Amino acid sequence: METVQRDNQGTEANATEGDRSTDGAVVQSDSPERFINRELSWLAFNDRVLEEASNVHHPLFERLRFLSISSSNLDEFYMVRVAGLKGMVRAGVSTPSHDGRTPAQQLVEIDEKVTELLDHQENCWNELRIALRDEGIHFLDPNDLTEADRKWLKRHFTEQIFPVLTPIAVDPSHPFPFIPNLGFSIVVELRQQSRKQRQGKWITGLIPLPTSTERFVRLPGEDIRYVPMEKVIHLFLGTLFPGFEVINVGFFRLIRDSDIEIEEDGEDLVREYESALKRRRRGTVIHLTVDSDMSENLLDFLVRELVVEERDVYRIEGLIGQADINQLITDDLPHLLFPPYNARFPERIRDFGGDCLAAIHAKDLVVHHPYETFDVVVSFLSQAARDPNVVSIKQTLYRTTEDSPILSALIEAAEAGKAVTALIEIKARFDEAQNIRWARDLERAGVHVVFGFVDLKTHAKVSLVVRREGENLRTYAHFGTGNYHRITAKLYTDLSFFTADPVLCRDASHLFNYLTG
Repeated sequence: METVQRDNQGTEANATEGDRSTDGAVVQSDSPERFINRELSWLAFNDRVLEEASNVHHPLFERLRFLSISSSNLDEFYMVRVAGLKGMVRAGVSTPSHDGRTPAQQLVEIDEKVTELLDHQENCWNELRIALRDEGIHFLDPNDLTEADRKWLKRHFTEQIFPVLTPIAVDPSHPFPFIPNLGFSIVVELRQQSRKQRQGKWITGLIPLPTSTERFVRLPGEDIRYVPMEKVIHLFLGTLFPGFEVINVGFFRLIRDSDIEIEEDGEDLVREYESALKRRRRGTVIHLTVDSDMSENLLDFLVRELVVEERDVYRIEGLIGQADINQLITDDLPHLLFPPYNARFPERIRDFGGDCLAAIHAKDLVVHHPYETFDVVVSFLSQAARDPNVVSIKQTLYRTTEDSPILSALIEAAEAGKAVTALIEIKARFDEAQNIRWARDLERAGVHVVFGFVDLKTHAKVSLVVRREGENLRTYAHFGTGNYHRITAKLYTDLSFFTADPVLCRDASHLFNYLTG
C-alpha cells in the first residue's frame, strides 16, 4: 500500500486507505483492529450497570435494583447471544467476526468475563447485605433463627408453601423431569430409613421452586427479616420425602437456549412463532448455576441429566438468581428510593384546554420523556379514538404493557367504526407470545392487524391519525424514539414529536402503506 510522508513544513503524514496505529504501522480500514467485539462490549456495558449498584450516592433500594437489572441482563445475554454462538459452534461455523474472533474464541473470552462479572455481583451483594443490615433489613440463614422463628416458619411452610410444592423422586420408574428456563430447584440425595441402614435404598430427589410464591419469606415482627424460600424448604425436607434420610442438598438454577429461528419462507408467521415458542421452552441448557457447597455426586448427576457441558457450570457462594432481589424493593421505606419525580404535562396543550390535536394543528410539538409525561401520547390517541371526526388511526407496536391504554384506545376506535390498522412486531424479543395475544384481541375488536416482514424487525414508533376538518382531511402524526410503553417511559430518556406537517404526515402514510402492502 502506498503511503505519503511529509515533513513539518508540509502537511501531516497521510496513509492511503488506512490510518497509522500507535507503533506507526498502517491499519487497513477493514482490519479487525478497528472493531470491538459486540458480545464483549455488551458485557462491559453490563459491568457499568453493576457499578451503579456500588455507587454509595444512590439510595440503597436503587442500588439493589441495579444489581437485579445486571443479573437479569446477564440471563437474557445467555438466552440469546451465547445461545447463538453455541449454535454456530455446534454447526461447525468457524468464520471469524469483524473483530477477527471465531465463535469458539468468543465463547472462551465470554466465559472469562462472565466469571469476573459473577464475582463482582457476589461481592456487591455482600456489600449491600451489610448496608441493608444497618438499615434494619436482615437476611437470615437457618442458623440465625430463634425457636419462635422456626415455629412460625413451620406453620407458614405447611399452610402456604407445602401445597404448591411438587417433590419428585428420580429413579428408573420416574425419569428426570423437565426444568423450565430460569427454573430454580433443590436437588437432594436421599437414603431410605430402615433397620438395616446399610441396605437402605438410595435415590435422588428434586423440588422445583414454585414461581407463584415470593422468593423471600418475611418473618413476623417489627424488624424486617427475610429468609430465602429455598432455605425454608431445606428446613422441612423431611416432610417432603417421608421415610428417607437427607444425605446431601444442593441448589441450582438453569438457563436454556431461548433464541428463535424462523424459516423465511414460512406460510404463516404467527403459526411459525407459536411453534418456535414451544420449542424455545425446551431449549438446551447452556448455563447452570449451583451453590458452592453442592457435592460432586449431585453435580455429576445434574450435568449428566441436564446434558450440560462442564464449562457451562458456575459455582456461586452466595445468593443464586440475584435477579429476584427486586422483590425486596417496596414503597414502605421511601428514604431508600430515589425521590419521586412528577413529570410535567406540556403547557401548550393546557393552553388549548387539553385538546392535543388542536395544539398540534397550531404548531409542531416536541415532548421530552421522562421529564415530560408520556400521558400526552396516550391523550393523543385516546382523543382521536373518541373524536367523531377522526376517520382513521394507524399505529406501530413493538412493546407495551399488559393493560396498555394504547391498546384500549385502538380497540375503542375500532368499535366506534373507525378504520384502525396496527402493525405489531411479532419478533420483539421475549414479548412474542404477548404480542400474539394482543394481535388476537385487536382483531376481535375489528382492528386490521399486520405483522411486518419476516426478515426484518419494525422498530419504527409511529402513530397516524386522519381527521375530517370541513371538506378536507388533515393528518396528524406522532414519531417516537421509545416504545409505546407507559412504564419504561418513566425510566428511559426519549423524544416524542407531534406534527400536522403535510410532508411529514405523507411520509408516515407511505411508510404504513409499504408495511401493510
